[in-house]
Amino acid sequence: MPNPRSPFAPLRHETYRNMWLASMASNLGGLIQAVGAAWMMTALTSSENLVALVQASTALPIMLFSVVSGALADSFDRRKVMLTAQFLMLTASILLALFASAGWLTPWLLLMFTFVIGSGTALHNPSWQASVGDIVPRDDLPEAVSLNSAGFNITRSVGPALGGIIVAAAGAAMAFAVNAVSYFALIFALLRWKPNYPKNPLPRETLGSAISAGLRYVAMSPNLEKVMFRGFLFGVSAGSVLALLPIVARDILQGGPLTYGVMFGAFGVGGIAGAFLNARIRERLRSEQIVRASFTGFALSASIIGLSTFSVVTFFGLVLAGICWVLTLSLLNTVVQLSTPRWVVGRALSLYQTATFGGIAAGSWLWGYWAEEFSATNALIASSLLMLGGAAIGLRLPMPDFRSLNLDPLNRFVEPSLSLEIQPRSGPIVIQVDYEIDDQDLPEFLSLMAERRRIRIRDGARNWALMRDLQYPEIWTETYHVPTWVEYVRHNQRRTQADAETTDRILALHRGDKVRVHRMIERQTIPMTRDDVFHQPHIDPH
Repeated sequence: MPNPRSPFAPLRHETYRNMWLASMASNLGGLIQAVGAAWMMTALTSSENLVALVQASTALPIMLFSVVSGALADSFDRRKVMLTAQFLMLTASILLALFASAGWLTPWLLLMFTFVIGSGTALHNPSWQASVGDIVPRDDLPEAVSLNSAGFNITRSVGPALGGIIVAAAGAAMAFAVNAVSYFALIFALLRWKPNYPKNPLPRETLGSAISAGLRYVAMSPNLEKVMFRGFLFGVSAGSVLALLPIVARDILQGGPLTYGVMFGAFGVGGIAGAFLNARIRERLRSEQIVRASFTGFALSASIIGLSTFSVVTFFGLVLAGICWVLTLSLLNTVVQLSTPRWVVGRALSLYQTATFGGIAAGSWLWGYWAEEFSATNALIASSLLMLGGAAIGLRLPMPDFRSLNLDPLNRFVEPSLSLEIQPRSGPIVIQVDYEIDDQDLPEFLSLMAERRRIRIRDGARNWALMRDLQYPEIWTETYHVPTWVEYVRHNQRRTQADAETTDRILALHRGDKVRVHRMIERQTIPMTRDDVFHQPHIDPH
């Protein structure tokens, strides 16, 4: 049996180590700011719904803007995208601290500032998560994802308690100022990093085209759809705990900002444990078993938190919640990264974040409204029942097993020389591929072509069809369209090593020596009007 990989293996890489430490400093400041914002809202208003909306205002922009951020991460220099995000959050945090110290904050202004900070997070996260695969080798990627979770939860174990102390001693404005200072560590690390991105001879995709390509890739990848659906369910149900934790600390436990910080820290302690248990659990359990157990464990913890009036019991309930939170989200994140090639990984991660944080934002509003209409206890019990439903869904829609596909480029495509001179943006292009198939091979051929269709459309083909020649029934023709010649080249360069098996099996069924490929450009003919005929130049037949 192979020795288990060290969870600290990615720290051997200097760039990753520097970024990881800087991210921890930034996360620490963000958590201190989160405690300050949540507790300030309890001072500004007695509305449970507005208190819960503090978390929603941070999660909502991740849902709204992550798709665009993912396209930017795949199309532009990820380092520059992250620097832009950091300076945006730095500016918003400085203004938030100034408004708070001057006494100008209202509930809606506070939500506006947290929304802007959340927008910076939405811009930063896809580029950072996609960059992990640029910084560490593929073999270290699962451990790097777990270390990212561990680093965040190390800060979550102490950051909220530290935030509670700062708020209790110096007020929320000081917490906001500390957060502003914390951005400088990550800005400095990003300025030092000199990434070596591979050269792409093709022109950059437009933003709209890049977004469409990402949506299409996920829509044609059933495993990714399952991951995102479960992420959404987990966000909706599990978001209740963090959204209502200030109310639990204030009303159920009868505590202050320090109590809230300590309870928030308990969640982080559980997250650390979950991050370091992650690798061992993955070795022993399948993905669906881990996710189902995490949904069930979180349901139990939410019930404990809602019913307990003892701080110690609530503390351990939050530790369990933190373990389940990290086990689920780090596994889902890793499956997305290992199921997606580099050209679209930022967009896939952004869509995963959109689903998960969209669920958190919706859940924060839902459970905040429920708590205001009934009580925080009732809201937490109701969310735990929904979590059990999320676990049961796995019986019908199980998660894909944790595995690593070879998603390196196939690199078999050689751009053909053309007799007709065209421009990169010339099109539309129509492709036809002829196969000669024996009757006894038809069932296997049709099955393989169904998979071929999914791969073609996933990588950018349109109007895919499979046709059979009526006069020569052994001849089958695969046809599809792409908008331009450059998109045809891009389509072929997206093929991965994992796709090669389907292609090779299809070619093995072909009876001829070589399949014939027709590459054609569409041209429209426009019927002439009488005026067109009248104005045609006269040609003397003599």
